Amino acid sequence: MVQSETPRRAALVTGGARGIGRAACLALATGGMDIAVNYAGSAAAAEQTAADCRALGVQAVALQADVRRPEACKQLVEDAAAAFGRLDVLVNNAGVTADKLLLQMTEADFDAVIETNLKGAFFCTKAAARLMMRQRYGRIISVSSVVGLHGNAGQANYAASKAGLIGLMKSVAKEYASRGVTANTVAPGFITTDMTAAMPEAARAAANAAIPMGKPGRPEDVAAAIAFLAGERAGYITGQLLCIDGGMGM
Repeated sequence: MVQSETPRRAALVTGGARGIGRAACLALATGGMDIAVNYAGSAAAAEQTAADCRALGVQAVALQADVRRPEACKQLVEDAAAAFGRLDVLVNNAGVTADKLLLQMTEADFDAVIETNLKGAFFCTKAAARLMMRQRYGRIISVSSVVGLHGNAGQANYAASKAGLIGLMKSVAKEYASRGVTANTVAPGFITTDMTAAMPEAARAAANAAIPMGKPGRPEDVAAAIAFLAGERAGYITGQLLCIDGGMGM
């Protein structure tokens, strides 16, 4: 009797055009997954990431969607599933910052970060969970931050959004574990991305000094953890938080 082959898995990565999102797309594609690269405004970068994934031998598409809008997230998940005939992995990576000290932070500053970083993950997770629950298989990974664990001056909105992701994933893990769906969180530390490159040199030096390993991490370091949690070997891991920070949060 010939056993049927395991179907190729498919993943959706929000904010997949650059930085950690792009690295996650490439890591998952290297592992043989088809990839939907979500982007908000960076169409050229998203198309390049999709092309680089296809060069690794998988299918890949770039899908535009504003994760702040629930209807857009629902359509995004549906489009990703339609592109490959299935959707097995969701990586909630889309994120923004609007840094200010608390007394200078406006309600609009706070809401802008919460809407993208936390509500966007909620909307995408809700849409994906419906599909994954029916197929009785799924991996949901959200990209938090060590700032969500320890706070950071000038980032009350960002810290709140990233802390919220941890609680969101733990709740999702409890709700859907019996349906074969896992939900986990990774918390990067100081990683070399466009976002951190825009920091003043003094701030980057201070961040490096706080890392026991003495150097920033790379997007690929975070992507490797995401790829592990998205894979078959992590099937009995759910509701967990994994810090990729060079010891920064100890």
